[in-house]
Amino acid sequence: MSDYLVKATAFQGNVRAYAIRSTETVNEAVKRQDTWATASAALGRTITINAILGAMLKGEDKVTAKLEGNGPIGAVIADANAQGEVRGYVINPHVDFDSNEHGKLDVRRAVGTDGTLSVVKDLGLKNHFTGQVPIVSGEVSEDFTYYLANSEQIPSAVGAGVLVGQDFSVLAAGGFIIQMLPGASEETIEFIESKVNKIRHISYLIQEGQTPEDVLEQLLGQDNIKFHESLPVSFSCPCSKERLATAIQGLGNDEIDSMIREDHGAKATCHFCNEQYSFDITELKALKQ
Repeated sequence: MSDYLVKATAFQGNVRAYAIRSTETVNEAVKRQDTWATASAALGRTITINAILGAMLKGEDKVTAKLEGNGPIGAVIADANAQGEVRGYVINPHVDFDSNEHGKLDVRRAVGTDGTLSVVKDLGLKNHFTGQVPIVSGEVSEDFTYYLANSEQIPSAVGAGVLVGQDFSVLAAGGFIIQMLPGASEETIEFIESKVNKIRHISYLIQEGQTPEDVLEQLLGQDNIKFHESLPVSFSCPCSKERLATAIQGLGNDEIDSMIREDHGAKATCHFCNEQYSFDITELKALKQ
């Protein structure tokens, strides 16, 4: 089954809901980043949730999330757009710990509990929308819940999970965001809160073969939900040698001459996908203007 995201409403349109299967997407990211298990979980949760935030946008809009705590993995960064394309990386990928008291990967310890979650939306306007909140748990899902409630003023339930195998591959990954719109009643909110608190961890549900639709039906009730659209989701990085060449040109002829004289060429690696690009002296000379 390929990764995809589903969009829905529930309770006569008073609740907006999204759920995603992101197993292949997260697996591609962690392979490219060479992350160890706990770092994989932190990166995978962030990528999964940010993919949903991207699906809330339109057209060419983009969203970047940066979770920057005081834990050993450093910052976790994820980009997503409205077409279901997402990418991400972590500063220190080789972080892993024993399981926490709940038998889960200790993401809180890896991320840290002191720091910030920043979300920047590029909506094609002159200025980007930027929201920032303090990290409240380091578990990622709770931090995005706090962000949506406080920065975007939308009461939300956020869940994401990544199941990592002993070989550090991703066995299952997925997530959901449920948002209460102004017309949602207290009875509806209490119903959803009860379901969210009782549902099994989403990574186990995905591993068992349950679909994003199945997850939302468990959370919202089959009779209460209306599905509207599904969207393919995949790891995608738009980097290229041509883009890097444009960036090098932007540095100016003096900097290019320095690369030729001191380094006899130029090399660069994309943070997101770890693709490496190199320019020899002839190529650098051709970039001079």
